[in-house]
Amino acid sequence: MGADASSIGILVPAFIAGLLVTATHVPLGFEVLKRGIVFIDLAIAQIAGVGVILADAFGWEPHGAAVQVAALAAALAAALMLTWTEQRWPDVQEAIIGVVFMLGSTGAILLLASNPHGGEHLKDLLIGQILWANPSMLPLEALAYAAILGVWFGLRERLGRIGFYVLFACAVTISVQLVGLYLVFATLIMPALATRYATRRRYFKAYAVGVLGYVAGLLASLWLDQPSGAMIVWAMALVAVLMAGLERRPQIDKPPG
Repeated sequence: MGADASSIGILVPAFIAGLLVTATHVPLGFEVLKRGIVFIDLAIAQIAGVGVILADAFGWEPHGAAVQVAALAAALAAALMLTWTEQRWPDVQEAIIGVVFMLGSTGAILLLASNPHGGEHLKDLLIGQILWANPSMLPLEALAYAAILGVWFGLRERLGRIGFYVLFACAVTISVQLVGLYLVFATLIMPALATRYATRRRYFKAYAVGVLGYVAGLLASLWLDQPSGAMIVWAMALVAVLMAGLERRPQIDKPPG
């Protein structure tokens, strides 16, 4: 892809999509890391993807309301189930999340096995099609993300376990269709992980990791003519490592003797 006007025109909506995902996933990523349920987004996003695949199998409009309802219903069902398992078996919650992800992944493969375009659908689910973000849909998605952020920052202390999982499911359902499963996970975990030991301005630093990762990844994909989703993941990982290197891990006093 050359650096002409048309390619820049494609990158701008993609960058806006990345900003929207970063805006919501940074604060949610902090909470996920604190709770020790790092792979929850992979599991719920994968189940949301299965909802999209089922809707496609029924012949529903790819970007219609029915597909969104199917994806959200699947994600909410997974979120509510994980809420129940966290209450009942909190000591093995991470393992249960892994099982849910595995079932969602293999379920998607089984559903797409007889589809002649199954490989392409699976690739879109994992890597996403951020370069083809629909500019006309971005304002609506921005409103949805703003509502999610408003609920999180306004009612966070009162959400409880169920409220967190439901809000998380709503955010991931939108994001996985916008940027793909891998970028959802990267945007949720890498900024939070890179700033884990930050003592000041953690939000600013985490948002910087996400934004710089999208900028560098999109530009690298343009110059190197490589898949954008994968390039963004690697670029964000590099930025996260650099940011983490700037943070000094707090020293833990050793007992004498």
